[in-house]
Amino acid sequence: MPNCTVEPVDLGRVGRRVIEAAFDGGDIVSDGGVLLLRQVDQRIGLTKSIARVFDDQRRRASVAHSMRDLLAQR
Repeated sequence: MPNCTVEPVDLGRVGRRVIEAAFDGGDIVSDGGVLLLRQVDQRIGLTKSIARVFDDQRRRASVAHSMRDLLAQR
């Protein structure tokens, strides 16, 4: 198998920790793809755009989570 990705991909920071994707771990499985999807969504604003389309008829006083947050969770 060719080694196409040599450099780690920087996914940002959480507090003092640096989050990065490195592809030199061999045959492993993880949920790291979720971090990549979140980063892509933040850059292109997909869930934010979709949330604007929905007609949110919930009572504002009772709403704890925004429509965008609910969509991102899915």
